[in-house]
Amino acid sequence: MKTILIIEDNEDVNLMLAEALTDANYEVKSIYTGTDGISEIQNHTYDLILLDIMLPYKSGDEILKEVRSFSDVPIIIISAKDMVSTKIDLLKVGADDYITKPFDLGEVVARVESNLRRSHKQIQGSKLFQYKDLTLDDHAKRITVGDMEIELTAKEYMILELLLKQGGKVFTKANLYESVWQEDYLGDDNAVKTHISNLRNKLKKANPNEEYIETVWGLGYRLHKE
Repeated sequence: MKTILIIEDNEDVNLMLAEALTDANYEVKSIYTGTDGISEIQNHTYDLILLDIMLPYKSGDEILKEVRSFSDVPIIIISAKDMVSTKIDLLKVGADDYITKPFDLGEVVARVESNLRRSHKQIQGSKLFQYKDLTLDDHAKRITVGDMEIELTAKEYMILELLLKQGGKVFTKANLYESVWQEDYLGDDNAVKTHISNLRNKLKKANPNEEYIETVWGLGYRLHKE
């Protein structure tokens, strides 16, 4: 079952969308603020996002730009703003579609189906990186161990992506921090150690009999050698 995230602060509109999509056999999660929305996206995987623009605490266009820094998940904007310039700007920064309020629920469901079909075709041509029974889908930004999809935070994903794409290369804590956090490394390795530990725990839960990330003492981390 495909999963849809709705980020819309109007409870009536959110409920109406959720009911229509549930009736169309989608699994739906409703979020009502921008900050909760970006947190949900960073910590869980969805097949498509319906995103309002005028949201409390963090606007929809801010969320759109942030999500596009780490994910290609289809995003449909639903907004009362009907200016052509607004639509063009949002499509340019990564929106896949734009629906103006008030809308017809049938049209929303049809647009969702259309964007999911398009996304599926793109995923079929995506680039895969594999190590043991672990697979990274570079287009869909998904990690699977065997047949199980692993839910990672954005930074956990980026760490694993670096390790997988560079094969047996050893990454120092400074390498990882500066690549993932995009900040100068000042010697505090708690952030890297915590994310590596969380990443290992999630992978171990998926397959307790396999090791994926190796600590190279005094140097850093790499894919576990046989």
